[in-house]
Amino acid sequence: MQEFGLKNVNATLESIGLGKVAIAHWNLSPAELIEETILTGEGTLTDTGALAIDTGEFTGRSPKDKFVVFDEKTKDTVWWGDVNGKFDSNDFDLLYNRVCAYLGGSEVYVRDSYACADPEYRLNIRVVTELPWSNLFANNLFLRPTEAEIASFVPEWTILNAPGFHAEPLIDKTRQHNFTIINFTKKVILIGGSGYTGEIKKGIFSVLNYILPQEKKVLSMHCSANVGAEGDTAIFFGLSGTGKTTLSADPERKLIGDDEHGWSSNSVFNFEGGCYAKCIDLSAEKEPQIFNAIRFGALLENTNYFEGTRKVDYSNIKKAENTRVAYPIELIDNIMSPSIGGIPKNIFFLTADAFGVLPPISKLTTAQAMYHFISGYTAKVAGTEVGVTEPQVTFSACFGKAFLPLHPTKYAELLGQKLEETNVNVWLLNTGWCGGPYGVGSRIKLAYTRALISAALKGELNKVEYIQTPFFGLNTPVSCPGVPSELLFPRNAWPNKEMFDIKAAELAEKFVKNFSQYADFASQEILNAQPKIKVTASV
Repeated sequence: MQEFGLKNVNATLESIGLGKVAIAHWNLSPAELIEETILTGEGTLTDTGALAIDTGEFTGRSPKDKFVVFDEKTKDTVWWGDVNGKFDSNDFDLLYNRVCAYLGGSEVYVRDSYACADPEYRLNIRVVTELPWSNLFANNLFLRPTEAEIASFVPEWTILNAPGFHAEPLIDKTRQHNFTIINFTKKVILIGGSGYTGEIKKGIFSVLNYILPQEKKVLSMHCSANVGAEGDTAIFFGLSGTGKTTLSADPERKLIGDDEHGWSSNSVFNFEGGCYAKCIDLSAEKEPQIFNAIRFGALLENTNYFEGTRKVDYSNIKKAENTRVAYPIELIDNIMSPSIGGIPKNIFFLTADAFGVLPPISKLTTAQAMYHFISGYTAKVAGTEVGVTEPQVTFSACFGKAFLPLHPTKYAELLGQKLEETNVNVWLLNTGWCGGPYGVGSRIKLAYTRALISAALKGELNKVEYIQTPFFGLNTPVSCPGVPSELLFPRNAWPNKEMFDIKAAELAEKFVKNFSQYADFASQEILNAQPKIKVTASV
């Protein structure tokens, strides 16, 4: 625990409007935060030593309640609309003061941390939370300064997290009682009314998505990344539930990170210091690295025990399908330290295709890579957002639309520049359905997906013949070690070929319709990479 004199603590918190709190617990250790949580009755220890808590009403993000302060800095730079709702700067000040007044006289937990493993891009963050387990989450997910660094720590951004504060929409100008508001001018993220910890990490991700591309020419990415024995870096783009965490946790490769990274002129670096993995149906056999990381120091969210025990039942989703675990990256054995790799040699776009149309793997041209990056097609996985109970077709620009303060083309332009500058293979990897759509076909086995990735990383797919698929014009390998050939071409796996053609044309039409909103910004080469709605199917 970092010791501060009471006068220094009060002076520090007073500068952010919290001078009247009763007690400020400053940089408590994980053990102390776990003890505080248990003593207040807000959590229990599992049989492996992890802390299990419930996040309350919200067990996923609430995208409609995310706002950005509209002011001189943001009015012409932020991509305003359904992703980034406008919030008046004066209303922000009033709401901020009300949250500070709510916390007055109570205990708060303060954490000094930072984002970006590459020192050149480091962002210092001070996190002030109402609850001890929220502070443990911040400790686990952000990078942890040394004691010497804390002694001279100067925060650039502040996160104020008050789940117990419920806004009054008529007074506070929010949509409902919960909110996440980013103020780029004052460098503050204000969170209230929701205990879901993902709002904390995604708030800073949104900040970095604003700062790095504009000011540093660094491509910020919603992806996981790892490094092979030969020093080759691989990147995995994808929304929650498509396999970013699972597929990057490879015992033969060192993990850089599982969710958020930057691609600079000479490196790929982790934004975070931990992992936030889904736990539904988790097992030691399926995902040993994640399973074994759930021990003392890890934070489990919204899970259930087997009755009469402290053993977690990962198949039990009575509280939520979006069960999660947050743990420091050090709880995984095979990691890069520091969390930095070289420029990538392979990039994978992960999609869980609910139509069962896309091949398990295909190699993209630069134009196709740009097109599919801007499109960001997948199926939303149950529980990752409020109201989503089963997979739904969605297009999420740059595989992370919900976290983009800038227009998607800003990120796509940066990606295009980097692809032109490097000799990198880009693969579209379908982790979804084959042999039919969701509810008819079956999900592609994880073992097959891993075999496809392994073959791509080892260069084995550079030695085989490719055939272009109908509708989407995707170059697909005719064979891959460990994968049945009939699965490589989805049309062959469907019992009814005519039904496949109907579904493929339907999905192609959805692609074209979605991309129309970006067409004015796209080159003719990218537009030519669009799927063809009417084709003569032969494969």
